Amino acid sequence: MKLERILPYAKKLLTKAVKPGDIAIDATLGNGYDTVFLAELVGETGKVYGFDVQEEAIAASHARLSEHGMLERVTLLHEGHENIKQKILAVDYGRITGAIFNLGYLPGSDKTIVTKPNTTISAIEQLLEIMEPEGIIILVIYHGHEEGAIERDALLEYCRKIDQKSAHVLTYQFINQQKNPPFIVAIEKR
Repeated sequence: MKLERILPYAKKLLTKAVKPGDIAIDATLGNGYDTVFLAELVGETGKVYGFDVQEEAIAASHARLSEHGMLERVTLLHEGHENIKQKILAVDYGRITGAIFNLGYLPGSDKTIVTKPNTTISAIEQLLEIMEPEGIIILVIYHGHEEGAIERDALLEYCRKIDQKSAHVLTYQFINQQKNPPFIVAIEKR
């Protein structure tokens, strides 16, 4: 297949935005795969802030980062992503070049603990305030469950209303696949 799948495309966009020495955000740590990827991109002189409300995600991310020798590049926060401005150091405002959200629930865990549209929208708004121009926010939207469909609809409505003078917004998705495959909404701050 020559079309890029969803997650590789998300990584391609982040690779264009995040360079060594930058600040990046993993707004939903999950199992730490994106955290490691971002830590590689920011290099030894950059920093990643990782957020998750589940201790299980913090532990999995800690272990994965330690395994890759990248723990010192990441600040793990047992917090919801709606607390981004409170938890990111003010000195890092204006230096954030990339952020990723994998929305839905933590794979292999309690499926009743899910991301919510109000907290995700709050986090997006905060990021747009403190990101560097041309910084990119990636939303990977998993909508194959009831709460995911609710969040999808709210996020699409919100994103359609973002002023085009403040950000470019695009979707990337396969529209002929069954079982509600995930898709991306990418927001580039202007």
